[in-house]
Amino acid sequence: QVQLVESGGGLVQAGGSRRLSCAASGGTDSTYTMGWFRQAPGKAREFVSVIPWTGDTPKYADSVIGRFTISRDNAKNTVYLQMNTLKPEDTGVYYCVASTYYSSSNYNYGGMYDYWGQGTQVTVSS
Repeated sequence: QVQLVESGGGLVQAGGSRRLSCAASGGTDSTYTMGWFRQAPGKAREFVSVIPWTGDTPKYADSVIGRFTISRDNAKNTVYLQMNTLKPEDTGVYYCVASTYYSSSNYNYGGMYDYWGQGTQVTVSS
């Protein structure tokens, strides 16, 4: 059973930076697509970023382009989300996700992902 454990969340001032990590265990390897979703209070869950195992270019939500960078270390089975120039609207619970599948048309759909972490809270104060 694949397990995803996020870390790195916390309180940060607007304009600041934060790096989230997600350690995968239990069967994941470099052939897993991994990514991040988030959910703000009272709002629907939304796609943030994905890094395909296929070598395709990472994808980002329009709202984070130019500010967030996703990367992965296959040797450590870990994916990272570097978040810069944070805004109050980035506040939410950030979930790490993984899938054995990748679709260039469905990557922003939560149903594509088989595995979800418990989430880590990021709060950006104004």
